[in-house]
Amino acid sequence: MKNIFITMEGPDGAGKSTQIELLKKYFEGKDIEVVLTREPGGTRISEAVRAVILNKEYKEMDYKTELMLYTAARAQLVAEVIKPALLQGKAVICDRFVDSSAVYQGMGRGLGVEQVYKINEYALDGLKPILTILLDLDATEGIRRKKNQAELDRMEEESIDFHKKVVEGYRQLAELDKDRIYKIDATLPVEEIAKLIREEVDKRI
Repeated sequence: MKNIFITMEGPDGAGKSTQIELLKKYFEGKDIEVVLTREPGGTRISEAVRAVILNKEYKEMDYKTELMLYTAARAQLVAEVIKPALLQGKAVICDRFVDSSAVYQGMGRGLGVEQVYKINEYALDGLKPILTILLDLDATEGIRRKKNQAELDRMEEESIDFHKKVVEGYRQLAELDKDRIYKIDATLPVEEIAKLIREEVDKRI
């Protein structure tokens, strides 16, 4: 069986956490051990970096600094968690990965998608997901959902125009990499989304 590394992407409020848990249960039903992780975070060092990135007091953070912090957290996650788990034959599901930087920093911040991927090459050390699930959701609806859930962090508090750029960025990525990125309408019922994900996962593994 090939290395099972799956990433879950989408704008804030798209329902990634719910679908990740459902996919984990699906794998466990097939006796496949699963490691769940998230970005930024997933290791002691990466979680410390996350606390800096999302701290609402750091409004002066330069966009390039933001990108480099995400990349640093990612490098630690790849080295400490993802690659070792894959070598042990476990499936890894990651809540966000490099595509998030491509759309949030590359498009939302205007730093350029190609630049983001280029900077991340060193951090990824050749790692690439076999499948990326994109839960597609309108920016306004996504932020409405997030506001109903909890207090917003520094990134979530960005303007609606920023979040619209993110959504459009995800849609552009999905068009450019259809072999890897599988886009699903996030307004569908939870179980219907889960079924579509399971069917796509089965094709890959």
